[in-house]
Amino acid sequence: MESRFRSLFLTSLILLSATLLHMQVSHAADPVELKNGQIIQPELKRRKITLADIDTEDYEIGIYAGALSIEDFGVNAVYGAKIAYHVTENIFAEFTLGQSTASKTSFELLSGGLQLLTDDERDFTYYNISVGYNLLAGESFFGSRAYNSDLYIIGGIGSTNFADNDNFTWNIGVGFRFVPKDWFAIHIDVRDHMFKSELLGSSKLTHNLELTTGITFFF
Repeated sequence: MESRFRSLFLTSLILLSATLLHMQVSHAADPVELKNGQIIQPELKRRKITLADIDTEDYEIGIYAGALSIEDFGVNAVYGAKIAYHVTENIFAEFTLGQSTASKTSFELLSGGLQLLTDDERDFTYYNISVGYNLLAGESFFGSRAYNSDLYIIGGIGSTNFADNDNFTWNIGVGFRFVPKDWFAIHIDVRDHMFKSELLGSSKLTHNLELTTGITFFF
């Protein structure tokens, strides 16, 4: 009899404790109210967030200048323009139009006035349609500031007009794009323009190395 009474007492005590705990939890979850019935609003200092103003334009247009080593005709100034379309974050297509003027060969300089090409035939004009791929997209640091940058490879086909001949041309190269602002970039490019030439009597594949720097604008 005593053990049964003890069991009933413990059961009642457990039920009472559970009821009191439930009442405390329910009361804590209720909003705190003042005597006049108003709900107390917590004073939270909200942080102001400014979204980055990053352009999302896919087109890039610009100009460049530098030096072009025309095989057998020395190193000469080159300049041009280009437009690119960014297909994805890493892949872009580019159209380039460039102009240079070949200097005299060593043979011409030593021959006492003999010219292999006329002045008009020394114009070196090319256009290329190329595809580029961003190998390393990241940031470049100058002091305590970080800027977006890309190291990319590029290659394509086109045409080169030199010595009054149109030559089918391959080009391949590497470039670095530095983006100090979200609307323009600075480029450094190294490329090789390759085409077959019979200008000096025998057919050979000529390599015309180009080093340029330029600026582009996003739109």
